[in-house]
Amino acid sequence: MAETSIRPEEAAHFGAMAGDWWDPKGSSAMLHRLNPVRLGFVRQAIDRHFGTSERDLRPLTGKSALDVGCGAGLLAEPLARLGAAVTGIDAAPELIEAARTHAGESGLAIRYVAGEVGRLDGAFDLVTALEVVEHVADPASFVRQLADRLAPDGLLVMSTPARTPWSRLLTITLAEGTGQIPRGTHDYDQFLSPDQLGETLAQAGLTVVETRGIAFGPGKGLHLSDDLSLNYLVAAVRAG
Repeated sequence: MAETSIRPEEAAHFGAMAGDWWDPKGSSAMLHRLNPVRLGFVRQAIDRHFGTSERDLRPLTGKSALDVGCGAGLLAEPLARLGAAVTGIDAAPELIEAARTHAGESGLAIRYVAGEVGRLDGAFDLVTALEVVEHVADPASFVRQLADRLAPDGLLVMSTPARTPWSRLLTITLAEGTGQIPRGTHDYDQFLSPDQLGETLAQAGLTVVETRGIAFGPGKGLHLSDDLSLNYLVAAVRAG
């Protein structure tokens, strides 16, 4: 029996958001704001790892991608448009149903699965888990499951809030406190520092090849930065 990384209360919390997941002004509004920034990092990581050009419209053609904690498809759909054969998996069946509906309306052939990533078979050229590790029961077990799904020459991309007072202030006190993020979405005790996540990845046989922050500024909004104190992304590969 595969180890479980699912926390039922987390699945229920996010499943309740399925109805307006694709509404940029709904309960997932902050994810809609984050998504272009995250996609920028993912695209840069793809080009560096697979040797593609930023001018390529479909750099993932012929490659497989797995989006873990896919929600209703905010990342899975762009990955499909980049040419990948995409599988999305989420612990909340309500989100998977919403994802299937939206993909169908968008004319995208994406395989969506409700359940536990540890029970999936196969290996994928690209594995993504954005804003997920802070919601799982056991981060070390979860990262091992991601590593198990990664092809030998594959690329893993993760993102998560930083474990800093600044992140707690903006993410929980302000964003949740003012309703920009539904209350109860985050637990600061689950946040990981870049060093903690890097060590967890190393224990799973992976090496971090790039780390970038997602910062916020009044003039720039959310943007990629060298400042890792709010939120950050990592790209990792199998240790050589």
